[in-house]
Amino acid sequence: MKLIYNDIFLDHNTGNHPENKLRLVPFSNVPVSGIIDGEDYLGLVHNGQYIADVQQKCSQNIPLGMDTVCAEKSFKTATKAVGATIMASGSGDFALIRPPGHHAFRGKAGGFCIFNNIAIAAEKLVEEGKKVLVFDFDGHFGDGTSSIFYDTDKVLFWSIHQYPAYPGTGTSCDIGEENGIGYNINVELPPKSGDDLLMSAFNTFLPVAKEFNPDIVAISAGFDGHKNDMILDLNYSLDSFFEIGRLLRSNFSNIFAALEGGYNPDILYKSVENFIAGINGTPKLHTERLSDSNYLVHRQYENRITELILKLRPFWSAL
Repeated sequence: MKLIYNDIFLDHNTGNHPENKLRLVPFSNVPVSGIIDGEDYLGLVHNGQYIADVQQKCSQNIPLGMDTVCAEKSFKTATKAVGATIMASGSGDFALIRPPGHHAFRGKAGGFCIFNNIAIAAEKLVEEGKKVLVFDFDGHFGDGTSSIFYDTDKVLFWSIHQYPAYPGTGTSCDIGEENGIGYNINVELPPKSGDDLLMSAFNTFLPVAKEFNPDIVAISAGFDGHKNDMILDLNYSLDSFFEIGRLLRSNFSNIFAALEGGYNPDILYKSVENFIAGINGTPKLHTERLSDSNYLVHRQYENRITELILKLRPFWSAL
């Protein structure tokens, strides 16, 4: 796995917003790739009225929502982010992009996201006849992605995220509907959760992901769960991102990823390097002391995970 990047992702000018171009500045040594324009793929997920509204508002510097700003070049940057993600889905690489995407719904922006990069790439694969596992380890629940695939059994959506936290949804009660019931897995981690609970959540539901037997694994790679990120209240170390990458590669052969959150630029850079090293089977580049969760956090997690297993057990023999 290598990085797919272009300086056009700096053109989404958000000023002093937490999701700003400084996030990607530490990656200045990454070779620049030619990026396809993803505009022609937007309709796989987003409705035409929404696409037109985004284009108009970007041209006029009108915010897309309370937390999602845009500027004159944001529409083109966002379509290139879609293009880079589609490229990554074909080559098994990591789309180092902004704006992120997993909070974007079919007809609504949110959570710093304009178009749902990973969902568009996944839907393209579904239309090609593939089964897709979308694994989202961003510290925030990917509510847009969950909504888009909530009623289908062609995509298994698996999220490990802090709860409560933005967007305030993504509980164990939400397991899908219609054909998709049982295909939406929301693992709620309490605030202050450390590496121990992240890896427990991963290892508990990895057998379900393997039972689903995906043709390809799409990763919403968010690194805002790190203990030094300023937006969430999780306590992951850099080592956990390496370990997730290593376990994904050990269990699946066809993987690609797109960047979601992570708002401490130095930590984001090190986290991405560790994740890719884990995927590629190379030594980890950065290490920290592993973090443990305290007794009360652990008890709260155990109650939540037990409830989730009981809800999903009718659909998965692995549980």
